[in-house]
Amino acid sequence: MTPPKTAASWFRIGAPVTPYTVRPTTVQLFRFSAATWNAHRIHYDSAYARSEGHPDVLVQSHLHGCFLVNALLKWAGPQATLRSLRWRNRRIAVADDVLTVTGHVMSVVREGDDRLVEVELAERDQRGAVCVSGQAVVCIPAESS
Repeated sequence: MTPPKTAASWFRIGAPVTPYTVRPTTVQLFRFSAATWNAHRIHYDSAYARSEGHPDVLVQSHLHGCFLVNALLKWAGPQATLRSLRWRNRRIAVADDVLTVTGHVMSVVREGDDRLVEVELAERDQRGAVCVSGQAVVCIPAESS
């Protein structure tokens, strides 16, 4: 969903980030491990993950970060650029969990004609448990607002 055209409606403090939902698969987790050279078997070998006490293969911590970025940039629009991101993994997520990223605007600061929008984010699983919490700053160029 593209943000509304009027800056007043989505740049105000407290404005929600459009929810972004993803359901990571075992194939996605395997591919992400391969692309990031993450050889830990808990991310791609279900039997091994279970032998380590996990219910299934785990979503990689950095993939959670990617989900936050995808949610944020989809909400902020194609001209937005990510200035900073920090997140904390709070709970595991496994393949086939339904993960939804939500958030809200915490502050808006002008930088010349552009806007720096600080956002608080959370990723929850299908049970409502917070898997990841985070904060980000995106720059919205003047021509987008």
